[in-house]
Amino acid sequence: MLCYKRILFINPIFLVTILILLVGCTQVYSSKGDRSKDFENCVSQCSSSTCPERKIPLIRRLLQWSCENECEYECMHEITAKAKESGGEILQYHGKWPFYRMWGMQEPASVLFSALNGYMHYQYISVFRRQVADGYYMKKFYVAYCCVGVNAWIWSVIYHSRDFVFTERMDYFSAGFAVLYSLYTTALRVFHIRKTFPLASWTFICLVAYTLHVSYLLSGTFDYTYNMTANVVVASINNAIWLYWTILHLNKRPDDAWKPAAVGALLSLFLSLELFDFPPIWGVFDAHSLWHLSTIPIIPFWYNFLLVDAEREDHRERKGKKTMK
Repeated sequence: MLCYKRILFINPIFLVTILILLVGCTQVYSSKGDRSKDFENCVSQCSSSTCPERKIPLIRRLLQWSCENECEYECMHEITAKAKESGGEILQYHGKWPFYRMWGMQEPASVLFSALNGYMHYQYISVFRRQVADGYYMKKFYVAYCCVGVNAWIWSVIYHSRDFVFTERMDYFSAGFAVLYSLYTTALRVFHIRKTFPLASWTFICLVAYTLHVSYLLSGTFDYTYNMTANVVVASINNAIWLYWTILHLNKRPDDAWKPAAVGALLSLFLSLELFDFPPIWGVFDAHSLWHLSTIPIIPFWYNFLLVDAEREDHRERKGKKTMK
């Protein structure tokens, strides 16, 4: 009973953290930095004196850095350097901290950590194919789960490399799909959805929900608050289902039934990094990049649980079929 209380205490942290983020996070269409007269004057003078004669390195041209973008980058760091010297406030520009780019990438730390997250998902594609029995019903869904994760982190890499409307939308839509697909597979696993009609119905509901979600976000001005709310609701439902499973199986499987609850607790704890937003350390590591760093070890922890769970479930189902015969 004490274990149940601990689990019930841990998981609401996820909801509380998300709610605080939801209240505190609004999309920044323009920031204090790029609205400042010093920045505007600096960019104007730079553009008029250096464009269009300036030669931009090939790698940055491939990433769509224009002469005006170069001026904005230089002015941003020039103003930031002065602020540091005078003890002034370090400002954000276009919703981002003044990062030092690398090879044209705007947020190199987030790019690196996103790539590592994607790699963790990628390497488990072959692991699930190799270690999970072909006859186990969830195998194909878990392989797809890994692929969905790879796709989401690829778009995170692209978005953090260069922030455009298209790359931002693809990052958000891919992340949203990953959250929804996680709920989709959770329901299949926990509620043992196997028969054709329930499976088709659940698949249809999820596809329609995602289609309506994307359609609404593309129908007009992008609603960042709604997008955050939708992902919070889906993630919370997913977390609640696994908590339900944990409570039911804690006595039956004390060695690993706690792991889904632990994953929820760790994610909520690490997500709280976003609450303590701060200017990037050394111009590279901000709270968001550290959040991406923290999720890397959670992926193998979670997938290893699913692998052991798949082996146990497959054995249980095979044993059940033999008993029926």
